[in-house]
Amino acid sequence: MEGYYWLQFGILAIACAGLEMQKAGNKERVAMPDTFISFRNLYLFVYSLMMAGDWLQGPYVYALYQHYGYSTGDIGKLFIAGFGSSMIFGTVVGSMADKYGRKNAALTYCVTYIASCVTKHWSDYNVLMLGRFFGGIATSLLFTSFESWLVAEHFKRGYEAEWLDKTFAKAIFLGNGLVSIVSGLLANFLVTDMNMGPVAPFDAAACFLAIGGVVILFTWSENKGDASESTTVQQGMQQAYAAIASDKRVFYLGAMQSLFEASMYSFVFLWTPALGPNGEDIPHGMIFATMMVACMVGSSVASRIMSRPDTRPEKYMQTVFLASAASLSIPVLTRSLGMESDGYKGGPITFEGKVQMLGFLVFEAMVGIFWPSMMKMRSQYVPEEVRSTVMNFFRIPLNLFVCVILYNVAMFPLAAMFAMCTLFLLIAAALQKKLEQLTEGPVYKKAAGMGPP
Repeated sequence: MEGYYWLQFGILAIACAGLEMQKAGNKERVAMPDTFISFRNLYLFVYSLMMAGDWLQGPYVYALYQHYGYSTGDIGKLFIAGFGSSMIFGTVVGSMADKYGRKNAALTYCVTYIASCVTKHWSDYNVLMLGRFFGGIATSLLFTSFESWLVAEHFKRGYEAEWLDKTFAKAIFLGNGLVSIVSGLLANFLVTDMNMGPVAPFDAAACFLAIGGVVILFTWSENKGDASESTTVQQGMQQAYAAIASDKRVFYLGAMQSLFEASMYSFVFLWTPALGPNGEDIPHGMIFATMMVACMVGSSVASRIMSRPDTRPEKYMQTVFLASAASLSIPVLTRSLGMESDGYKGGPITFEGKVQMLGFLVFEAMVGIFWPSMMKMRSQYVPEEVRSTVMNFFRIPLNLFVCVILYNVAMFPLAAMFAMCTLFLLIAAALQKKLEQLTEGPVYKKAAGMGPP
């Protein structure tokens, strides 16, 4: 009966959100041409399929490795392999996307992530490690190539810059909101209700990725960096590094993104043992879906904030970083206040776990605000000709931070790991303040009214 209750909850959330989006869509059609609406809807459809392929795996990555009998230390090494792969090869594939095309990069994402899903059928550690290698490359492509394709295609077709903000918000609302909720419910249904085992969500993810790949192949046009024809991959990487080094706005933006996402991806690994430290039987898919509801709420808030002409993300994002730091500090506070866990293996989630869960929901709401706001700032400051390369440069320190945390996860208590994430977010808040000060005045206002720099 619990599965049906959560399914009804998910359907209700989706229905309410759909009605809200329909109202917003009716208002938008008055000011936006049908050609843009069709272009945006095609992108949102593809992006939703791609995110479904990613989100379906999220709730059961850690659980699958546990199912195969691996320890926390062994699982940490698998996660490190994925983030290390993204760190080492991400910048190269980003530069190749700028040179050889973002559509080709999107198709490469589909192929590599499907390969990663297939490896989950083997319990052999080396095969799982290979899967993490493919998954790391795919993750770099997912969070750079699709956004780069959208920004370039949007301005190539002559659409208004402010319309891009709405596309960003809707993409996060769908991809990080509705799709993630459905994915969490579907993953839980396949594993728990259908009793198909923890590998089933990965098979479902491969199906969505394959469908999305076909749509991209036959409907997307290709776009590249402006200097792609005459620039080698190495030169593109050098140009991206120069753009970061010469423009403090790009540097601060990349540093904040790295710090926030380092905390976010560490959280992906840490939330399962945090809520079930004694082996409690927690409903992974249901908790995951609830977190994504919070993320969806955050993206809706971001959409409303960004639609106001007098509100800049450079200003309100400092509050987002501080709230995120406070939410992830709760596991640290519960330990320091001596809240002992009275849980036991196979038992329900404890009171301590419920308190932490509330904090995690706040953090996910901040994630929902973070993504579209960061996308808007990147579209203004990151050079178009090396957009994918610069964005992947941002991911190098991100992956390095996460690898350090995961490498030491067996040596330090969870509270220490969450303390590190909290510190990252506080530093991001300080950098955001510097960016706000740097972008105040008429120079910013003039740049904000333009397309990509």
